[in-house]
Amino acid sequence: MITGDHGVTLRRAVSPADADASADVWLRSFAAALPGVVRPRSDDEVYAYFRHVLVPLGETWVARAGDAGVVGMMVLEGEELAQLYLAPEWRGRGLGDRFVALAKERSPRGLSLWTFQVNEAARRFYQRHAFEAVEHTDGSGNEEREPDVRYVWRP
Repeated sequence: MITGDHGVTLRRAVSPADADASADVWLRSFAAALPGVVRPRSDDEVYAYFRHVLVPLGETWVARAGDAGVVGMMVLEGEELAQLYLAPEWRGRGLGDRFVALAKERSPRGLSLWTFQVNEAARRFYQRHAFEAVEHTDGSGNEEREPDVRYVWRP
């Protein structure tokens, strides 16, 4: 468990409540950041995926802020930063920086990730953290069919 600014604690997600809270953050963040991107999964399917796959089988981390509850989530899959989403009202408070620092600490040989090309804020964020764009696609390889970009960080 890692406590930092704003009384926010980063810790591994372990319970069904963590899964549901993480899915809620994911859904709210996706809607706020990517309003033009069509989600291929229903809310119920997203909650089930968090409950039955990401939290029990993956390396899922949550950011908990006292009474506010879970305000951010991150999933690492080996050297891939597979998910990083913040509650919209928690963007710009350094929480994403803390998650990326944790991801780099957990994967010191390097990381890769995908983000949608239309997500300019995410692209700027990862570039500030020394990730380099190494591949652009037309989106035919993702469920959303949205052009994306792969970033890589190497120490």
